[in-house]
Amino acid sequence: MQVLNDIVGFFTGTLNTVAWLYIFLPFAVVGGLYLTIRTGAVQFRRFGYAMKNTVGKMFRKTEAGKGAVTPLQAVTTALAATVGTGNIVGTSQAIALGGYGAVFWLWLAALVGMCTKYSEVTLAVKYRERDDKGDWVGGPMYYIKNGLGKSWGWLAVLFCVFTVFASFGIGNMSQVNSVTGSVIGAVRSFTEVSEQTAVTLRWVLGVVLAVLIGVILIGGIKRIGQVTEKLIPFMSVLYILFTLVVIFGNVGEIGHAFGLIFSNAFTPRAVGGAASGIMLKETIVWGLRRSAFSNEAGLGSAAIAHAASSETNPVRQGLYGIFEVFADTIVICTLTALTVIVSGVPIEFGVKPGSELIVSAFSTVFGGKIAALFVALALMLFAFSTVLGWALYGARCVQFLFGTKAIRWYQVIFVLVAVVGCVTSVDVVWDISDTFNGLMAIPNFIAVFGLSGVVAKLTREYFRKKK
Repeated sequence: MQVLNDIVGFFTGTLNTVAWLYIFLPFAVVGGLYLTIRTGAVQFRRFGYAMKNTVGKMFRKTEAGKGAVTPLQAVTTALAATVGTGNIVGTSQAIALGGYGAVFWLWLAALVGMCTKYSEVTLAVKYRERDDKGDWVGGPMYYIKNGLGKSWGWLAVLFCVFTVFASFGIGNMSQVNSVTGSVIGAVRSFTEVSEQTAVTLRWVLGVVLAVLIGVILIGGIKRIGQVTEKLIPFMSVLYILFTLVVIFGNVGEIGHAFGLIFSNAFTPRAVGGAASGIMLKETIVWGLRRSAFSNEAGLGSAAIAHAASSETNPVRQGLYGIFEVFADTIVICTLTALTVIVSGVPIEFGVKPGSELIVSAFSTVFGGKIAALFVALALMLFAFSTVLGWALYGARCVQFLFGTKAIRWYQVIFVLVAVVGCVTSVDVVWDISDTFNGLMAIPNFIAVFGLSGVVAKLTREYFRKKK
């Protein structure tokens, strides 16, 4: 037991700190700035063009060819893996653990992260391949192999191993556990739920979720895309409407909320100027960390979904990477933060909250029962879509490592893990998976920086022709 505890402590402590604090976060900011310079600040100079050619064309009726999905399905599949607990619970945690100023650093990471994700998606389409079934496959493992060269194959293998482990934890167990917890919490807002009943509910929900996941995964990338293109826009719009009702219901507090965010970005304080007990380092780290958890810029995961797009031009698909980070972090995370701050609900700084903080914020306008029901529904659908997205990421990595036939075995294990995630406590699993999530970024950053010249060249050529 002592050896086991030491191993767990290494993953959740030392390795986690190294992966996130000393590798991912510096690379995310400095690397994002480097990519911004190399691409001529494409996320700022071409922002209007990017929105016009993503949001403006997103809902046009298009058909994907064999082995591909439409650009909308590609982006909603990628968003499926990011929009969810990171936006709702993650933003609340950034404020509680890093203070109001953490939101500022969350924005900063997103601004440079738009270029990082643009680069990842562009490279994914540039270096993708057709597999033995005729499907487009791509992502960091393929732009490492086909871009950096076969001598870098070990780096591609590392990325795939880290991603598979992360898919079982952060992409599965932690998500379904959040679903069951929020559903049971919603039921408890209406009636008393005994411990035995709660256990039964967890088992029932686990089996139901596993069946649904299995049915969708059998249909492959096309069925995942068909589900996410309907689910993500619907839930995103509904969530945005709920936050706007709370924000404009406290319209007089909006200016004060922004004041707290900017004034606490470099000097963390609690309301009224009292010390919050939060150090500036924590403000920066939790803002940057929860931004990455929200939009996954730098992890390379979303590039796997984008590689399946029917779009043939790498830059045109790369523009969706800019849109994703903007919509996911700048829009939805900001609305969550403002909802929490303007509502005036008490925040226990230094304590990691679950969904209860945003539920309390919604309760100030909608009442406790409606708020609990809505957050349960939002987390359930968002988390379910996240599971589908990560199932695709893990399957593509298993395919890269062991071939197409191994995908079905991975999917069987993935479905069974979903049941386990519903009925067990996954705090340690979350921490270990969080470490693998951070480790994914190391081979991805090496590849993106090494191929930054390719991204810069493709960007210049594309916009020169447009001009």
